[in-house]
Amino acid sequence: MARLLAFLAAAWLTLTPVAAQAETIVAGLSQNRVSITATFVGSEILIFGAIKRDAPTPDEMLGITVVIEGPSHPITVRRKEKRLGIWVNTDSVDVNYAPSFYAIATSGPFDQLITPEIDEVRRISIPSSISVLQTEGGPDAADFAEAVIRIRSKNGLYRMQEGAVNIAQDTLFDTRIELPANLTEGVYSARIYLTRDGEVVATHTAHIDVQKVGLERWIYNLAHEQAFLYGLMSLFIAVAAGWGASAAFRLILRS
Repeated sequence: MARLLAFLAAAWLTLTPVAAQAETIVAGLSQNRVSITATFVGSEILIFGAIKRDAPTPDEMLGITVVIEGPSHPITVRRKEKRLGIWVNTDSVDVNYAPSFYAIATSGPFDQLITPEIDEVRRISIPSSISVLQTEGGPDAADFAEAVIRIRSKNGLYRMQEGAVNIAQDTLFDTRIELPANLTEGVYSARIYLTRDGEVVATHTAHIDVQKVGLERWIYNLAHEQAFLYGLMSLFIAVAAGWGASAAFRLILRS
């Protein structure tokens, strides 16, 4: 009897059609690889796509949110205060992870497209992408998280571009996100969220490979894999530069 019930349950699951998702995202990127060279001054990523529907267009407000996130690393944030005329480190907080780059582009006001409850679960906004370790009796971790956002926003690494996503005929969309020159190497994720009245109804994820190439890659590998040789090379270059400058100065004095 138990085997019969198990067989009937399996047959029912096999024959029952799976409900199709009403809306899905079909998207692409203008480039999936960014090469950092000596002349690299930044780049720009074009994100474009369309909304595929298996049902009539819903009446709820349509929204598109695009996020490009760089590799996350733990950091220690310190607070400086002036003591006896000298700036010294006072408090510090360990940040479990903070994205090296984080850019958001939306088709409208962020708080109208993503509800606080959804943001807390999916960690879409810039503040929610940072995890800070709060210690009992320690300084307020939120202040240090805000400091990370403020510093990296000033350096062009964190940005919010509300209204930067263009939507045509409730189907096609596109946006452009600039990547600064001070990028960190690694795999970047590009996430697209389709929302209806603040609820996420479809997502799409792609990846962007950011790597140093050419001489920059060789120097980077040498510094991390052959630290002793890298130190000798740096010392030789410093001595040669100093000797060259001294020789040039003597020639100028003689003339």
